[in-house]
Amino acid sequence: MIYVTRKEHFTAAHRLHNPEKSDEWNRETFGPCNHPNWHGHNYVIEVTVAGEPDPDTGYVVDLGKLKHTIHNRVLNKCDHKNLNLDVDFLKGVIPSAENLARCFFFELKEDVNEITYDGQLYAVRLYETERNIAEYREDGTTLT
Repeated sequence: MIYVTRKEHFTAAHRLHNPEKSDEWNRETFGPCNHPNWHGHNYVIEVTVAGEPDPDTGYVVDLGKLKHTIHNRVLNKCDHKNLNLDVDFLKGVIPSAENLARCFFFELKEDVNEITYDGQLYAVRLYETERNIAEYREDGTTLT
């Protein structure tokens, strides 16, 4: 099995807030990430495809097509946006790094799987900061 990864970046604002809980609970739980006027990150997303190379090209996935898919399915919808308000596929989701990694995986899965030779989307890794990273894998494992 060969793993091929494409790295991209985007900038977005969000607020960690659970509407099912009190304002006090949200402030205590999320601290400054619950600021009512949002805060932002320079996110890095890594999309990994696993598979066997095409005997004609040597590619598991054409990286140009993967780049295009990541832009169409995630970056064009999220870059310079408010993740709580502006992104349809994130409606009702608390935009933690963990939830974002999972949502991005499922937003990408069908289109990425269509452009691979004999492979599939394996993982989406999201860097919220240089030190805060979440990864969602096809097996359902979320690592933070």
